[in-house]
Amino acid sequence: MRRWPVSYVLAAPVAILAVLPLLVLLDLGAGADTLWDPHWLDVLGQSLTLAGLTVAGALLLGVPLAVMTAYIRLPLRGLWLPLLAAPLAMPSYIGAFTFYAAFGPGGEIQQLTGIPTPELRGLTGAAVVMSLYTFPFVLLTTRASLRGLDASVLDAARTLGLSLPQALWRAVLPRVRRGIAAGALLAALYTLSDFGTPAIMGVDTFTRVIFVEYNAFGLSQAAMLSLHLLVIVGLILFLESRFGTEQERPGRTLVVAPGTLSGAGMMGLALLVFALAVGLPLALFGIWIARDGLAGFNPMTAVNSAWAAALAALGAVLLALPVAYAALSGPAGRVMDRLTYFGFGVPGIVMGTALVHLGLRVPVLYQTLFLLVLAYMLRFLPLAVGAVRSTAERVDDNMTHAARLLGASRWEAFRRVSLPLTLRGVVAGGALVFLEAMRELPATLMLRPTGFDTLATELWRVYEAGYFGRAGVPGLLLVVISGVALVLMVSGERGLKAGLAENKG
Repeated sequence: MRRWPVSYVLAAPVAILAVLPLLVLLDLGAGADTLWDPHWLDVLGQSLTLAGLTVAGALLLGVPLAVMTAYIRLPLRGLWLPLLAAPLAMPSYIGAFTFYAAFGPGGEIQQLTGIPTPELRGLTGAAVVMSLYTFPFVLLTTRASLRGLDASVLDAARTLGLSLPQALWRAVLPRVRRGIAAGALLAALYTLSDFGTPAIMGVDTFTRVIFVEYNAFGLSQAAMLSLHLLVIVGLILFLESRFGTEQERPGRTLVVAPGTLSGAGMMGLALLVFALAVGLPLALFGIWIARDGLAGFNPMTAVNSAWAAALAALGAVLLALPVAYAALSGPAGRVMDRLTYFGFGVPGIVMGTALVHLGLRVPVLYQTLFLLVLAYMLRFLPLAVGAVRSTAERVDDNMTHAARLLGASRWEAFRRVSLPLTLRGVVAGGALVFLEAMRELPATLMLRPTGFDTLATELWRVYEAGYFGRAGVPGLLLVVISGVALVLMVSGERGLKAGLAENKG
């Protein structure tokens, strides 16, 4: 009988731990009074309506901007894609908070300029905010498909008398519909999983109602709602897995030089989107800091955020190492690897509900830092696993075999050869987990120990109190953290491409 690799033995408990929240929810949901409450039909309708409006907005923004960044020759061409991808790295609740404070009667814009602005709250406000922070999904997946097309088909359409917009609409976009659909499904998934924006804008989606039930001590009802939400999320994840970038034989890449007015219009649209999604939060936080200074800000919130996130990052990379190596060892390891992705598909509010119940069942864990860190680890473990695995895939196995032939034990060969060669992935994965944990809101609200405030919960507390001026420092710090996350992801992608190129050479 063939013995399991050591990585399998170590990865199996991690895979079981990753699906623990689902088991806890099933146990908790079994105590619910009913499987379905008629009121939840309204919740389902609100959730799906918000997701539908968000997808529509993301398509209206993402597809034209994908065409612009893929095909249009503009000044500072290398600048536009990073600018337009930046909203993806920011938590949408920052946008919701600043839109809530800026627009409407008595909002910051009216106070500063005297110009009245419409109120952006409720379903409309939530849809606008979610569209601004999810359109990069559509932009990136559509652009990837567009860059893989041969421009000769577009040229043929032009020779048949079609204008450039008509040729793009009739000859190009139908060939990238899979990429567009993949981005749209990701936008829908993000919307259904998001808690902060619907809560701030006052939309009764699944995530907001789950939090209300939790606060009303209706954990069984919250668990049942969470299970319903997981079914919808699972369906979207399944549909998203069926879509991908179209593959065609490589050909000539299309490059279009626009007229002066057309080019100015495109750049104006891109700058407007960036200004609303990133510029507005930065401007408001800067104004509030200039107005109120550091009044009311407790530096311990930043320390708490960093401490919990650092513990989560350390724990995540320790769990990720055996899973990553197990995934490279055989089919069973790949199954374990996929199981760890469960937490990433679980909304933070659902993870919080499951672990609150676990804490009640095991009182020694209730309202402890350990339970909060565990939530972070389970939520963002796939980030660490993916970073470690991508690096470990590039390690030459012959070096490990050589160490074993020279008398090193398995542990010594791993410690002295494999681990140093995968250290870059370990550091990158830990950094991503750290940054995401710093920004996590719903799980932190539900699981933090009493008196343990973080930057995200401080922003939430300020929103509930209505004293927006004190959001300047925590909000600005969260924006900076989001920027670091974006830089890290971009540099990590470039490093991976460089490593693959070296191996091919």
